[in-house]
Amino acid sequence: MITNEIKALAKKLWDYHHVNNKPEKADAILVLGSHDLRVAERGAELYLQGWAPLLVFSGGLGRLTEGVWTETEADLFAKIAIEKGVPPEAILIENKSTNTGENISNTGKLLKERGLDPQSFIVVQKPYMERRSYATFKKHWPDKKLVVTSPQIAFEDYATEEIPLEKVIHIMAGDLQRIKVYAEKGFQIYQEIPAEVWDAYEQLVAAGYNEHLIQ
Repeated sequence: MITNEIKALAKKLWDYHHVNNKPEKADAILVLGSHDLRVAERGAELYLQGWAPLLVFSGGLGRLTEGVWTETEADLFAKIAIEKGVPPEAILIENKSTNTGENISNTGKLLKERGLDPQSFIVVQKPYMERRSYATFKKHWPDKKLVVTSPQIAFEDYATEEIPLEKVIHIMAGDLQRIKVYAEKGFQIYQEIPAEVWDAYEQLVAAGYNEHLIQ
């Protein structure tokens, strides 16, 4: 049973992880693979609304899908987009990446191979990975224009049978730690973490939400 106190602490992390960008016209929509199929639906929705002419799916099998899914995240996401009405010729698939850094480097190689050089991207990711995605992309592609978005779902409505709230809180705590640690390691640009957000993180870790922390 997750208490209201734990939910309130988790909501602080959830809110911080959002960068609250509004979609803008771009050269490409880049959808990062994950265990949440709603991310694919959000990417397809943005394409069908005309925000960009190219839809790129990036993701092999990562820490949340390896051993669980038999199909790569990018391939499964592309199928969902096609079912939603996206024409297959508007889609590129990069299905080898296992983390955000590889998403960027492998997508860059794929675009170069196709003779493409998009200067602006809408990056689509899970709601609680918006900020880390932004920080990582800005480190690797500092000169490209970037908007980050995610499925438009409230914290209270996000959890599902496949992605229960307990799992979400574990992952959010791990991602907050990575925002701090990965900036120190030079993997991401620095993001200020307000004291009350870090305090909420420490309380959640003390309460046992530590499964996705870097040891």
